[in-house]
Amino acid sequence: MNYAVLRMAILGSRSSFGRLAGIVGGTAVGVCLLLLLWSGANGLAARDDRGAWLRETGQPSAVAGPSGDASSPTPPVPVQLTVGTVLVEPNGTEIFRDHLIERRDVAALAGTTVGIPGVGTPPEPGDYVASPALQHLIDITPGDELGSRFGKFAGFIDDSALPGPDSLVVVRGATEAELRQNGRAFLISDFTRNPYGGSAAAYNTVLCVGALAVLFPVLLLISIVTGLGAAQRRERYATLRVIGASPRVVATIAAVETAVPSLIGAAVGTVLAVALRPAAALIPVNGSKMFVSDLSTGWMAAVVVVVVVVVASAFVAGHRTLRAGIGPLGVTRAVHEKRPAVWRAVPVTAGLAALTAAILADRSGDAVLIRVSSPLLILGFFLVLAGIVAIGPWLTRLVSGLALKGARTADGVIAAGRIQRTPVATFRSVSGLVVAVFVVSVFAGGASVVASPQTPPARPGLMQPSSLSATIATGAKPDQVVETVRRAEETSGIKSAVIGYGPAALSERGAAREIYFPAGDAAALGFREIPAVDTVAVDQSFLYSWTAQPLTLTAAPAGTLDGLVPVGVVIATDGTPAAVDRARTVLNTSGVTAAPAESPSDITLRSSGRLIQGLAALAYLGMFVSIVIAGISLAVATASAMLDRRRVLGLMRLMGMPASVLRRVIAREAAVPLLTVVLLSVTLGFVVAWLMVTYLDDSYRLTWPAPEYFIVLGLSLVLALGAVVATFGLTGRSTALQSTRFE
Repeated sequence: MNYAVLRMAILGSRSSFGRLAGIVGGTAVGVCLLLLLWSGANGLAARDDRGAWLRETGQPSAVAGPSGDASSPTPPVPVQLTVGTVLVEPNGTEIFRDHLIERRDVAALAGTTVGIPGVGTPPEPGDYVASPALQHLIDITPGDELGSRFGKFAGFIDDSALPGPDSLVVVRGATEAELRQNGRAFLISDFTRNPYGGSAAAYNTVLCVGALAVLFPVLLLISIVTGLGAAQRRERYATLRVIGASPRVVATIAAVETAVPSLIGAAVGTVLAVALRPAAALIPVNGSKMFVSDLSTGWMAAVVVVVVVVVASAFVAGHRTLRAGIGPLGVTRAVHEKRPAVWRAVPVTAGLAALTAAILADRSGDAVLIRVSSPLLILGFFLVLAGIVAIGPWLTRLVSGLALKGARTADGVIAAGRIQRTPVATFRSVSGLVVAVFVVSVFAGGASVVASPQTPPARPGLMQPSSLSATIATGAKPDQVVETVRRAEETSGIKSAVIGYGPAALSERGAAREIYFPAGDAAALGFREIPAVDTVAVDQSFLYSWTAQPLTLTAAPAGTLDGLVPVGVVIATDGTPAAVDRARTVLNTSGVTAAPAESPSDITLRSSGRLIQGLAALAYLGMFVSIVIAGISLAVATASAMLDRRRVLGLMRLMGMPASVLRRVIAREAAVPLLTVVLLSVTLGFVVAWLMVTYLDDSYRLTWPAPEYFIVLGLSLVLALGAVVATFGLTGRSTALQSTRFE
């Protein structure tokens, strides 16, 4: 092929540089987002792998002992601790203000061979090792509010064992006797870094769906920018056919013409992805940020993305040119598209069916069906996404037919007539924005669940939001509990500390359904209707069930407290965060509680809805990215349609049609397909969000979307209006009389 001919065909006139710049810019944005999505997926996998040791469950530290009488309980027999095992108590999440701290108490024999990831040899009793983020929090916080819970600082946990740079993790050394007291410790011989399972599988599925939701508009953007100025190029290809170029040579030129700017744009996008990695690492996912080093795809993945984008763009350009059948006389007549058929509704229907099947499979209880539920969910979401793009031209043609029958003005007839002839090309201009509205509706519907867990209000008969409670461990001595209460009452910000009594610890057999308090302490617990007796009783759910109906005190016989043991402690604070944290420190370091102290205000942190809360930031980020991409796509597609019809619109101007009429034609051609499908997109978005939330947990409920959703929808309309208005100036320049005479 002659290089001069190829150069002339690609560059053409000076106006071609704008088109080439558009292809470069659009491809750069698309490749950048593709690489960031890929690196984000790698980062999440690396993060979960590093934090997997925190999910190690080990083996029970005690087994049931032999019993000759099946009706009498037998105390469990402890399993001996060896140098090849460590005793770990999963205290779970220690709470400080609105932070959740992963805490593990560890006891080991001298010379133990078990190493803790990121720590090595377990710390000595009374010492602790912490993540850098947690230690920074401890350093800037008074000791009686946080640091005193753990002991003496002995070092940092290495980043290799932390999910993210802001992870709050602590490993505290303890004695064997201390950990065996509560009966909750287990033995670990090796931290095998167990992978996620259970609800986290659903979490990963939702992340895949979210990535697909952002990826799809990116692919639409790349598809739209590669077709920029197609009609203008076809005229030059017709010139090449006149001078003897074969159809295959013309298709090759078209492929190269698209491949060169696509390659440049892909290279620029790769550099942008690397430059934006530090910013992307700051985005919290499920409550934790990522290390910048996690957001890496490797050079091989970058090459794959660049090659696939360039080859796909070149292939599509060449294939479209070859199918166009450009001859020596060009394609001066409008090409009527094939009429969209009703089969275009099949993908949307199939997608909704797949989403429903995924929920049914997940609820079936069958192991095989449960394994296929996640792929079904992802497939269903993809089919709905693709189905919106597929059904759009069909709906657009139906509506334009009705508009054509009722058209009474020149711009109405012209716009409706063109949509009737080219519904696919017309809808393609707004497809990015329509898909973005669907994605935003899905994200907004999912994010609406975030507001569901709320701190219960202060009501008589229930634990007060400013109070904390803790159950007493089996084997705790009454004088230790009394000493804990005395320390609490001497602590600043604590108004009262009350001990609840029962025949046995709540975790033991023989524990009563009721707990007993001195009647004089009932007012401090928030009760108003108090029987005129010395001792009152209340259901034990008062200590841990904070969203049920208010409980009523009942009178207990005189002398009921005789022979009973402490089973719970309730501390009332003044409600300030510092006082609540000091109360937690008193209870959690007392050595008498069976689990860390809890407060009704903790419900927003401990609820299962926290999974959705962790995805909220990604949801709103996905909204922003989708709308920005859609705005770019709409602007490029509208400008491209304007350039492709320059000859036709110029001839209309020659016949005396005012430029204002042409502008109304362009506005109608954008408004009809957008308004036709946008309601469907919103409806499908919330239906899909409901199905996905039901897949996660059928107890979740969608609420009214946040105000941000309506702001985003308004922004979408503003972008659509701006993209159309931006072409009005191009309409005047491209259809000027001197430009038409030149053509």
